[in-house]
Amino acid sequence: MDKQPGILLSSHLLIRKCVWEVSLNPLVLTWRQIPSQKNIQQLLKVGSSRIVSVPEILAVWEIDLHSGTKDDGRWQKMSQKPTEAYPLAFTVSYVRRARKHRWRCCDVTFLCPDWALCQLWVQTIKEQLAEQTNRPKHLLVYINPYGGKQQGRRIYEQKVAPLFARASVSTDVIVTEYANHARDHLTTVAELKLYDGVVCVGGDGMFSEIVHGLVSRTQKDNDVDQNSPEEKLVACTLRIGIIPAGSTDCICYATVGINDPVTSTLHIIIGDSQPMDVCSVHHNNTFLKYSLSLLGYGFYGDVLADSERKLWMGPVRYDFSGFKTFLTHHYYEGTVSFQQATDTLGTPRDKTPCRAGCLTCLHNRRQCSKNSPDKSTADPDFTDGEYEEGWRVIRGKFLAINAASMSCACPRSPQGLSPAAHLADGTTDLILVRKCSRFNFLRHLIRHTNKDDQFDMTFVEVHRVRRFRFVPRHCQSDSERELRGNGKRTFGQICRDHPACGCSPAYSSWNCDGEILPHAAIEVGVHCQLIKLFARGIEETPVFEELPAPCVK
Repeated sequence: MDKQPGILLSSHLLIRKCVWEVSLNPLVLTWRQIPSQKNIQQLLKVGSSRIVSVPEILAVWEIDLHSGTKDDGRWQKMSQKPTEAYPLAFTVSYVRRARKHRWRCCDVTFLCPDWALCQLWVQTIKEQLAEQTNRPKHLLVYINPYGGKQQGRRIYEQKVAPLFARASVSTDVIVTEYANHARDHLTTVAELKLYDGVVCVGGDGMFSEIVHGLVSRTQKDNDVDQNSPEEKLVACTLRIGIIPAGSTDCICYATVGINDPVTSTLHIIIGDSQPMDVCSVHHNNTFLKYSLSLLGYGFYGDVLADSERKLWMGPVRYDFSGFKTFLTHHYYEGTVSFQQATDTLGTPRDKTPCRAGCLTCLHNRRQCSKNSPDKSTADPDFTDGEYEEGWRVIRGKFLAINAASMSCACPRSPQGLSPAAHLADGTTDLILVRKCSRFNFLRHLIRHTNKDDQFDMTFVEVHRVRRFRFVPRHCQSDSERELRGNGKRTFGQICRDHPACGCSPAYSSWNCDGEILPHAAIEVGVHCQLIKLFARGIEETPVFEELPAPCVK
């Protein structure tokens, strides 16, 4: 039949004993069932067409219907038999969207009337796939066998590796043997030029390892001093993939929408790319760590510090430590100073979440490239701050100081700590929770689990910032320091070491993506879109409407 303009191929092919009109153009593969008097009522009931984006086609191969095998040697139970009119066939494997942001791999087999037409279809689809230059061909994979529920190796072998093989993605796999094994290997040994990306199978801690190794290696190769807080870091060229196998997997929730290994694998195969901001943390011009999701001082720092002393309890230790920390209700005095982002779209309270193709991230990225960090201007909502050389300064007593570079959503907190935080806008949301009653603090924590405005409280402030500093106020006098230097323990020191008397400790710890920082006084800067992930952000709605599709599984 004649091809329409823009159509590469168009034929009548057989699917499940029914004739379908199948067409291919550079953007989509479409098949539509040709109605007849027998099936017209059924078509009206269940639908009669399917549209698949060419970039979301995983693979195509010719089928030997008589032997029941594919050309790649894998056996498949056939749902249809060859006919005299359609003796040859080929199978297309593609992405199908399921509920709650899940992706699945689906196969459809087309029967052809002759060998030449079958070969033409297979060759043409392969040519279109070859033009998808963003797809990775060779990946470096790190598997953490100890993280989460210790299922990393099983998840990779049973769910990930078969999909990579189907899409002809080759891999070099390294099973980590100790903490920071992946980071050290990336920093010193790995031949990064051989790969199109780096993939980790594990939780948020494993992902942090990969980011630290890759970012540090990039700065080392470009002679960038990581110890300078003012230094502009060089963006990484290799994309990072994360196959969730951890406890919370908040990175996957923020960038894909679900912690599902198959979904993440399919995003990697089709070569999605999602830029992400990274925060660098320094103390006295010394680099400490990179932060990707949450920096928490006070409540979240105390929870982590207490849970680290209860590793024998397993995952339940976080619930126990959280309840214990809530009951102690410590507050901490200190000074927070920050450079507010005043030239950006969006605010932390605008209820506009970061989604795939986010216009806020795109606009603010352009602002970051044009302007240096802007000077702070007065915030009409809060007038108790001071201003020093473009930095706004707030002194007070805080129950929690949190910096969220993404929503930090997870199953227990579907909205996250900052629901409107963006992945790639060059800012972080600084949340200050001032000293308040235990009841009010509980109200604030409960709002993390529902859709209420968690910032609509008099003791909570939130600011979108590019940089911030924190200096704790240590409750020590000069004479006390002198006595401590002589080896004597004062009453105040005893209270700090054993605060059973009810006195608040002098300072807390920083929780940096699940790890304790060694210093309380820190300076944090946001590096806009420093890394890229094999992801596309959370899709608001499916790109194509879900219609029933004939599949061979």
